[in-house]
Amino acid sequence: MTLPAALPGERLRYEGLHCYVDGSGPPLLLVHSVNAAASAAEVRPLYEHARRTRTVFAPDLPGYGFSERIDRLYTPRLMTDALHATVRQIQARCGPAPVDALAVSLGCEFLARAAVEQPADFRRLALVSPTGFNGNAVRRGPPGSTRAVPGLHRVLSHPLWAQGLFKQLTRPGVVRFFLEKTWGGKAIDEAMYQYAVATAREPGARFAPLSFLGGGLFSADIHSIYEALGQPVWASHGVRGDFTDYRGLAMISGRPNWRVSVLQTGALPYFELPAEFNAAMDAFFAD
Repeated sequence: MTLPAALPGERLRYEGLHCYVDGSGPPLLLVHSVNAAASAAEVRPLYEHARRTRTVFAPDLPGYGFSERIDRLYTPRLMTDALHATVRQIQARCGPAPVDALAVSLGCEFLARAAVEQPADFRRLALVSPTGFNGNAVRRGPPGSTRAVPGLHRVLSHPLWAQGLFKQLTRPGVVRFFLEKTWGGKAIDEAMYQYAVATAREPGARFAPLSFLGGGLFSADIHSIYEALGQPVWASHGVRGDFTDYRGLAMISGRPNWRVSVLQTGALPYFELPAEFNAAMDAFFAD
């Protein structure tokens, strides 16, 4: 693999996974999103800020970055189990105390599921632009069910066209287009853009994104998961771009363990308003 490291610091490898580690102090887990060209590079500003006072862990989720990119079906179960494995690494290094964690976009669904399954492992959860709250549809399907479109992943991953399809989806201009939609028309982070283009060119890069495009990484029971969270939760989202429909947040309004912040940004507020976001994040985890 010719891909450079996305983040500074130590690099752990375990159970087919890869995780960046830096700093000292209480642990903080950072979970990136899932898309066609995702990686731990998406949490770089948070990682660089938090390592001043914390031991920060930023894994590459399965199928992304330096974690295994093998040909298999990528599911919420696989991603959640990766977070459980990462927490075991954190606790082996930092002690058995519950961990603070932040996730971005679809990564929020995996983090929430992990926290419901192992509540003693997590102290506080920050969810940035969490998926599952768009529209008014109720998502309380059978436990562990997904929103996969029947047969779509099989069609997308057909060997005759899968690689060509993925290559078209991750052309530099297409990657920039989708990042601009994520930022909501503001200038994107160029370093993140360059890394997204590079990571999408690595062997096996198509496997996880094709599961994502088929809907198989979205949980059909996510409302039941969010409602089952007992830890303090801070959800934040922006008002620009494609990720602005959070009508579903009404389902958690009034719950004493949830707080919601609306920021005048796109979907990655910590890139646009780092000082404001970091101050709010630090205050939340300091409570």
